[in-house]
Amino acid sequence: MTRIKAVFFDLDNTLVDFMRFKRMCLEGSVEAMVDAGLKIERDKAMELLYKLYDKHGMEYKHIFDDFLKEVMDTPDPKILAAAIVAYRQRRVSFLEPYPHVIPTLLELMRRGVKLGIITDAPRLKAWIRLCTLKLHHFFKIVVTLDDTGKRKPSPEPFMLGLKIAGVNPEESLYVGDREEVDIAGAKAVGMKTCFAKYGGMKFEGKVEPDYIIDDIEDLLSIVK
Repeated sequence: MTRIKAVFFDLDNTLVDFMRFKRMCLEGSVEAMVDAGLKIERDKAMELLYKLYDKHGMEYKHIFDDFLKEVMDTPDPKILAAAIVAYRQRRVSFLEPYPHVIPTLLELMRRGVKLGIITDAPRLKAWIRLCTLKLHHFFKIVVTLDDTGKRKPSPEPFMLGLKIAGVNPEESLYVGDREEVDIAGAKAVGMKTCFAKYGGMKFEGKVEPDYIIDDIEDLLSIVK
């Protein structure tokens, strides 16, 4: 069996519970907007916010601007400011790595394995998350949407990560939580693949990974 020389990770829902983080931030923003005078039921507000994210993507920067345009005749800057401040405050409080992430990364580094990130997040947002999580020192290889302009499962992000790491596809392992995006894209370029079951996405068997793990520390029995 070919030795694995590099492990690449998706970021959201692989190293960090992004969906929980996003939900907690949005709930804080809704509470702040209601406290600032917005007349709306909290459940209705959350439903509309997620509809806007479904339309524009989870990284959409103008989510609260569009939200207020939907629910108010004239958007109130006080309410917009309250939403933004609450979101930023919660961003620091609720963005944290999954259990066992840091000791697993430390052990992989000790074994001489190169570590990388291949994510669809924009460059600055990816680095903000990594710095907030205190994981930025682990990764010298970080491929973001801005680096190729292509989203997974396009081969370009994976090939760029491999090029920077200086490893062949069969010498690498990609860990992600989405079968038809992470697993399919990495398999297509010849990388070994690992489905992060702990990320919350149900494994449906549409794309068969080489490994399925329930905890990130399970990687240590795969990468020897």
